[in-house]
Amino acid sequence: MTGTDLNHLKWLQAVAEEGSFTKAAARLGVAQSTLSHTIKQLEARLGLRLLTRTTRSVATTAAGERLLQTSTPRIAEIEEEISALTAVGERPSGSIRLTLSDHALETVVWPKLKAVLGAYPDIQVELILDSTFRNIVEERFDAGVRLGESVEKDMIAVRIGPDWRLVAVASPGYLAVHGAPDHPQDLVAHACINMRHETAGGLYAWEFEKDGQALRVRVGGQLTFNNSYAMIDAAVSGFGVAYVPESIVETHIASGALVQVLDDWSPVFDGYFLYYPSRRQNLPAFQIIVEALRHRGG
Repeated sequence: MTGTDLNHLKWLQAVAEEGSFTKAAARLGVAQSTLSHTIKQLEARLGLRLLTRTTRSVATTAAGERLLQTSTPRIAEIEEEISALTAVGERPSGSIRLTLSDHALETVVWPKLKAVLGAYPDIQVELILDSTFRNIVEERFDAGVRLGESVEKDMIAVRIGPDWRLVAVASPGYLAVHGAPDHPQDLVAHACINMRHETAGGLYAWEFEKDGQALRVRVGGQLTFNNSYAMIDAAVSGFGVAYVPESIVETHIASGALVQVLDDWSPVFDGYFLYYPSRRQNLPAFQIIVEALRHRGG
């Protein structure tokens, strides 16, 4: 391994992640020929084939995968330590990548970030919206935002929002025709607007609780989404009952566009937390994001 440039390992990582020399070269800002030649030199120096190349794709060999698994986290640590050292005495700068849901962005993260980012023009923030549980280390995220009950135990977790509820809602027109459910089990006979969990691939079983009795109801209907705002629009349009975060449907309830049902069965869930590996806490730019998002309510 003597004489190997760490950048060459980063280039190998880019090719493996993109599955293409063309895409990796565009991401790195280098010529494809230069990238291909560099990887071949790295393979020659190590005496190992690191990539399997076909006319359509590129994939790591077992040796290439093992090399990336050991080198990638170490390179990231070196880069972070250099960033922390160079940031001393300078304006906080750097790129922060977060993975979070649309609800977390709209209700917690964006309102707080936009209030402080103007003071730190050298901090770049990338927000990736999805409802999956991502491996933030392997996928090069600096942190993730998820409900407290979903945060992995080996991560540092910082509460950034209050507890909240899911509520069942439907349009007045729908309820006029089909009636209002009196018990969660009544939903089985209703048209319901489903939510698909991308990670597990299954439909969300609606969770209810009352007087210590918890139950889950698997509902059916014409529509399934992976986005709460689309579910609300479908409910307003009369397609059935939706089960959505209370904070983003309050205005619809107040205006009469939607009617809340089963209110006494709506449970309270842990609020959102920012979670990240411990080594991230040394970077000034990251600490500014953490403090901006930190929940200071009761």
